[in-house]
Amino acid sequence: MLLYEKRRSTVTVRLEGELDHGAADKLRPEVDALIMDPSVNRLVLDLSALDFMDSAGVGFVIGRYKAMARRGGSVAVTGADRAIDRIFTMSGLYQIVERLA
Repeated sequence: MLLYEKRRSTVTVRLEGELDHGAADKLRPEVDALIMDPSVNRLVLDLSALDFMDSAGVGFVIGRYKAMARRGGSVAVTGADRAIDRIFTMSGLYQIVERLA
């Protein structure tokens, strides 16, 4: 089950557990359906309950960024623990995705 909240033009999606190949494949269509709403111009990924992320997770984030950027929207992340924050830093994701407090 995908946990999300929509407020005005922002959708916040809470990612839980692991963001690996299997999880990314399951989440992709659900998150894409949420951001296809023309009133949505910002996606916030809440990573506070995420325990693990690998390269498939990086690809998932890049894919959502590209989808939002095509429409003039943006992606931000919040709640990344130390290990996941390091993945975002090393992969360069913070150059395209905003880091919220």
